Amino acid sequence: MRHTILCGTFIALAGLVSKPLIAEPLKPAEAREIAIDAYVYGYSLISVEMTRKVMTNVEKPEGNRAPMGHLLSKRQYPDASFRDVTAPNADTLYSNAFVDVSKEPWVVSWPDMGERYYVWEFYDAWVPVVFDPGSRTTGQKAQAYAITGPGWKGKLPDGVQERKCPTSTVWILARTYCTGTPEDYKAVWALQDQYKLCPLSAWGKPYTAPAGKVDPSVNMTRSVRDSVNALDAAEYFAWMAELMKNNPPAKEDAPIVARMANIGIVPGRDFDLANLDPEVAKAVQDAPKVAWEKIVAYTKQSGKIKNGWLLNLKVGHYGTDYMARAWLSAFGIPANAPKDAVYVVGMTDADGKPLDAARQNYIVRFKSEKDLPPARGFWSLTMYDTGYFFIPNTLNRYTVSQRDKLKKNADGSIDLYIQKDNPGPEKESNWLPAPAAGFIPMFRLYWPKEESPSVLDGSWWPPVIERN
Repeated sequence: MRHTILCGTFIALAGLVSKPLIAEPLKPAEAREIAIDAYVYGYSLISVEMTRKVMTNVEKPEGNRAPMGHLLSKRQYPDASFRDVTAPNADTLYSNAFVDVSKEPWVVSWPDMGERYYVWEFYDAWVPVVFDPGSRTTGQKAQAYAITGPGWKGKLPDGVQERKCPTSTVWILARTYCTGTPEDYKAVWALQDQYKLCPLSAWGKPYTAPAGKVDPSVNMTRSVRDSVNALDAAEYFAWMAELMKNNPPAKEDAPIVARMANIGIVPGRDFDLANLDPEVAKAVQDAPKVAWEKIVAYTKQSGKIKNGWLLNLKVGHYGTDYMARAWLSAFGIPANAPKDAVYVVGMTDADGKPLDAARQNYIVRFKSEKDLPPARGFWSLTMYDTGYFFIPNTLNRYTVSQRDKLKKNADGSIDLYIQKDNPGPEKESNWLPAPAAGFIPMFRLYWPKEESPSVLDGSWWPPVIERN
């Protein structure tokens, strides 16, 4: 039986309580706005879960994927076929895992890292960074951490430190710097072979992670973002309500949780459009398209723009800025917190025109070596298509960076060439191959310097992208 849900409905769930009110029946226009906001609010939760489903949908580790509870360490940079996450990097070797800490904690450990730059990020189910050990924060010595779930209490073994996660789903992603040479690959592999992941009950004992199960209903060929965007309102909101049972909203989310209840979206309860008034249900069905358009349009509002570059420091920790979180989940999931890494995205050329290498060659000119990106870890300039994925090219080169032997001009300046055609042997070391189409260049600064000039305080920006 359909019924109209009233505004101000009494909610008492997961500690999020609103006062019961007497109100008029919900109007379609209001339901539409609530549904749009709910879609944006839940976009990161759905994106993380869709990523988990795709990246763990195998019986054993293979390629870029491994079952739940397996720590998969990549032996090479991702290539242009990689579509599991947006805006991947080609500077570090990834080690990736998903775990469920609802029943018991999971322990992660790694060896002494010597002088090797590295950073681990532990993300909760909504994609904020929970903990970020690494060169910047916890140093190079061997470490072991137990990631504990909501409400867990217990004693940990000596030498194992606790880090709490507010959700049952935890996404673990380590990035270990590598120059890409055969020798350096081997050096990083030796470290990765000592990265360990196991449930607390298996700590200190021989442990083999169990085989996974393949879900044939999961689309393994399209990108995660496309799979999320293919969900209609009924599927999206039903899944969202289900996921919120073990991955509860934060306390500061109480206002939007109360609003969502007015269209039947309640953590841990079944959502069914058929329970809504037909006109209200129709308004809710329209929400995904409109909400996605808002997420895309937010790009230019997501940070500060200067010299044609977009700098977004609303990364890693979002509070109640749900649009910033949704945008990141759509176009850069998962990202480090700014003190670990900053991402500066090229938007336009020096004349404010869109970037398109089918019609134009480009150049980024640094006046001197001192003007290169100020980073303690490393910096790079990466090329993406307009969907934030790598682009095939003859050199299989997706970045130019400090590890390349960049050639200087006679006056000491350094030119980076962004174009579809090879600029010739004298300039090839400084060439970032671009597609014969629109593209997105992105500067990465890992462990950005905090003293001026610094990308963190806005005293450093990349030079304009000049037409060449």
